[in-house]
Amino acid sequence: MSLSWKERVFMALLGAATASGLAMLILILVEATSVLLPAGTQFGIVFDAGSSHTSLFLYRWPADKENNTGLVSQALACRVEGPGISSYASNPAQAGESLKGCLEEALGLIPEAQHQETALFLGATAGMRLLSQKNSSQARDILAAVTQVLNQYPVDFGGAEVLAGRDEGAFAWITINYVLGRLVKYSSGEWIQPAEGTLVGTLDLGATSTQISFVPAGPILDQSTQATFCLYSTNYSIYTYSHLCYGQDQVLSRLLAALVQSSSKTLVHHPCYHSGYQAVLPVSTLRSSPCTHPSAALELPQNLTVQGTGNPNACVAAIRGLFNFSSCGGQRECAFDGVYQPPLRGHFYAFSNFYYTFSFLNLTSRQTLSTVNTTIWEFCQRPWRLVEVSYPGQERGLWSFCTSGLYILTLLLEGYGFTEDTWPSIEFQKQAGGMDIGWTLGYMLNLTGMVPAEAPAQWRAQSYGIWTAGVVFLVLTIVTTLGAGAVQLLWPQE
Repeated sequence: MSLSWKERVFMALLGAATASGLAMLILILVEATSVLLPAGTQFGIVFDAGSSHTSLFLYRWPADKENNTGLVSQALACRVEGPGISSYASNPAQAGESLKGCLEEALGLIPEAQHQETALFLGATAGMRLLSQKNSSQARDILAAVTQVLNQYPVDFGGAEVLAGRDEGAFAWITINYVLGRLVKYSSGEWIQPAEGTLVGTLDLGATSTQISFVPAGPILDQSTQATFCLYSTNYSIYTYSHLCYGQDQVLSRLLAALVQSSSKTLVHHPCYHSGYQAVLPVSTLRSSPCTHPSAALELPQNLTVQGTGNPNACVAAIRGLFNFSSCGGQRECAFDGVYQPPLRGHFYAFSNFYYTFSFLNLTSRQTLSTVNTTIWEFCQRPWRLVEVSYPGQERGLWSFCTSGLYILTLLLEGYGFTEDTWPSIEFQKQAGGMDIGWTLGYMLNLTGMVPAEAPAQWRAQSYGIWTAGVVFLVLTIVTTLGAGAVQLLWPQE
């Protein structure tokens, strides 16, 4: 008995559907390969408790780390309202309360399920180092108050502590070399480590201290100035030193204290302030800092009258008096105050107040040393009334840029030992690679070397060509199956 046309068409469509379905199944089972899915993102939070203010930085990195160190990027920078935590000596509880706003903002950017595994650290720098020297119990009370507040949040709190000057310099060195791609960079589809000769040094000028860090050409003879660490499976050894009391704000105070000792008790002529400038300053600014000699503020009235004379030559002489250059005794590998420093080597990035001062003076475009020197001297010689007119709306701190500019020149040239030939190796920058330059990113990079890596999940996947063929057979299977059903239901009986 022969089949009808309806039966023939139905059987043909049913056979095609079966064949295409089997082909699709074979492609899935035979050609599938194992692939690794992204492991997810981890987060870390660092408070930079500086002497003048505190900032929070939120970082993130892929959980499957590259050579045991996270590839870290900056997700948030938040400036805490109020002064640095060392200013809360009389009210320690407020130091902790001041941190809540920025921390809650950061936690709002992290998935709630990851809060408890998010590392949190607070590092206090030179301001708290000075307070620890002046009144250790006050410093402990501030750290205790900060710890009490931060422990209230559902994070992996690693503690609040005063960061050693050497660590501050070393972590800043890590930061700049990382963002410049000198530690690891992506090339030809893989992460590679550049040659060591491309590493750069760092120059940091804070409010209370200044740091210098670089890789010298020879061995580091003073082990107390050496920092070693392992990043991306490579060991590094750098020279780093933090000069306490040589930060910008403390130099201004020390300079004023020195001029007070050589002036009348009520009137101080200041060669670093513009001619025509006059201000009444509280003596408490001299008494409050351990960087100034106590005798400078003895037997003085509550306030001092300071008049500017606009004499850059006398200003430089007064600034030089803050350094002890003779203590090096002619030694080649010595900076100042008897501090060991090997010969400078390589390119340097200068940031923080180095950058802010030179940016104000329009000197961040790699100008020659002669141009920089001339620009600063001419600015210092301008009368105060012309300076005020030239910089409307910038009255805050305007009086200090002459002093800061000449101090930076003295520090870099006579202190650290840069010359006219090596001056072009200094680059003044605020950011690099879209990230703020400072110690916090370097700290997080070093910390992520200790955070366990999350194993990437495995899945089955096909190549694009196999996937496309599978989709075609799937569509064909559906179409022929529907066609067979339509024939069976809609074709009239013969």
